[in-house]
Amino acid sequence: MNREPDLDKNFWNERYRSNQTGWDLGQVSPPIKDYIDQLTDKNLRILIPGCGNSYEAEYLLEKGFTNITIIDIAPELVKGLRSKFQSSKNIKIILGDFFTHRAEYDLILEQTFFCALDPKLRKNYADAMKGLLVEGGKIAGVLFNKEFETQGPPFGGTDTEYLTLFGDAFNFKIFEPCYNSFSKRADSELFVILEKK
Repeated sequence: MNREPDLDKNFWNERYRSNQTGWDLGQVSPPIKDYIDQLTDKNLRILIPGCGNSYEAEYLLEKGFTNITIIDIAPELVKGLRSKFQSSKNIKIILGDFFTHRAEYDLILEQTFFCALDPKLRKNYADAMKGLLVEGGKIAGVLFNKEFETQGPPFGGTDTEYLTLFGDAFNFKIFEPCYNSFSKRADSELFVILEKK
């Protein structure tokens, strides 16, 4: 699969190495935290693609979840994550390409991975998500509902685009503006729960 230079592991590795991580909130995103707080099945098979510093995984572990997989393409980052989570048996850390990952999940958490991808890869993203989820499995998380003036990443998007992109394979269970976004992202995020048809 052909990718833009911005999406290769060297680009992302350098961003982490030089601490150029403006997307990193330093904590779990409030909408995702609130969603996790509502989950009762601690054995859900959960994937976090393009996991970054993975505050979401850390929070899942704190809440007692037992089957978490995180994947990222940046070797420096993954090395740090392996150290950070070395004592946990409930998390699997993968250095690799999301688009070639094969497994089955009940839930995929979306937090700044979609917006890091070149828009040309969005159909591939939707197809990959469908392939990784069991029937009735869900994507839950946040998507930007705005276009950006500067060239990404991050890349923006619109609610209309998402309805078209995900509509064939997913039911839109929740698709609404976030009421609890991090302050810098207020009024620019949608909270979504998409259920595989």
